[in-house]
Amino acid sequence: MPISPYLNGRQFDPETRRVLGVAFELVCVTLGRIGESDEGVRRAIADKLIDPAGTGEHNPDLLCERALDEIRGRQAA
Repeated sequence: MPISPYLNGRQFDPETRRVLGVAFELVCVTLGRIGESDEGVRRAIADKLIDPAGTGEHNPDLLCERALDEIRGRQAA
């Protein structure tokens, strides 16, 4: 499931796009089944990944962990 449709025109270099895609997949897999009708869920996940990546975080594991913490209502470290 690509993150590209959720970038909302934001431009990222190819490596950052790759990292975002990996992190997006990690979050989706961790959360379980996200169906085609869960557009809002996918958009929310992408939003939680895009801002930190835009400010320089390029570790997909950390991006995933932070997004999951936010989703679960915990303060990201």
